[in-house]
Amino acid sequence: MGFFDKIKKGLEKTKTALGGGLSGVLSAFGVISDELYDELEEVMITSDIGVDTSLKITEKLRAAVKEKKIRDAQGVKDELKLIMERMLTDAGGGMKLSTKPSIILLIGVNGVGKTTTAGKLAGIYAARGKKVILGAADTFRAAAGEQLELWAKRTGADIIRSEAGADPASVVYDTISAARARGADIIICDTAGRLHNKVNLMNELAKIYKVISSQMDGCDIESLLVLDATTGQNALNQAREFKKAAGLTGVVLTKLDGTAKGGMALALTNEYGLPIKYVGVGEQADDLQEFDAHDFVSALFD
Repeated sequence: MGFFDKIKKGLEKTKTALGGGLSGVLSAFGVISDELYDELEEVMITSDIGVDTSLKITEKLRAAVKEKKIRDAQGVKDELKLIMERMLTDAGGGMKLSTKPSIILLIGVNGVGKTTTAGKLAGIYAARGKKVILGAADTFRAAAGEQLELWAKRTGADIIRSEAGADPASVVYDTISAARARGADIIICDTAGRLHNKVNLMNELAKIYKVISSQMDGCDIESLLVLDATTGQNALNQAREFKKAAGLTGVVLTKLDGTAKGGMALALTNEYGLPIKYVGVGEQADDLQEFDAHDFVSALFD
């Protein structure tokens, strides 16, 4: 099953709430009017796109309809899809991992799927012929290291672990050193879940990022915030705080198949300039997919 089929299946709930709502409004109005725009705006706001982003999309839509002299609902729908796709791509996209080694740092709150994402990413890059090394920098949850060990065995990746309670920044340092010694292409570091409003834990994250910045100077660094898509607008608060601590380069949206709140992807890119790099649309190893803005928007409406 390709990305479009997977994302279409995974977005069923969001499609019903957002895509279905927008299509329903467009079908109900015979003429383009202020009331039409108000209704579209309301659907977007209630589908977790958020007020600011919904207003921006509506503003762009009004301008485009006037400029292009669009007269029918299908034309409005096509333009709306185009605006959403452009909003998702303007923030950038695609993983930048051209140096040897390159590093992926996974951060986020508890329970969003960081360790599973690390394992699935290891499988993706190992399948592309890359030598991968995993860093088990979540030293507070014993099960995290054990879980990552299983992923290492499953994917053929190396792994660096330490005893429970060890300094996570030291584990990251050791992983980078091992990667250079072993000729690894890609380093993937898991980290402990932390609430974005806990100052000491965010300071610890800043320390990890400082180690990476100093040890990986000149190398490609992907600092990815893993977000549970079911949290909707609360994800924006997490993005704001984590961006301060770890120089985020993008987002991984997990559990997208279990929510109607997938519209928050647009708010993330618009309000924080964070590109969506990967999306999780199921439990299987291959259900972590590289994000494609065109397919994402098409799946919402088609």
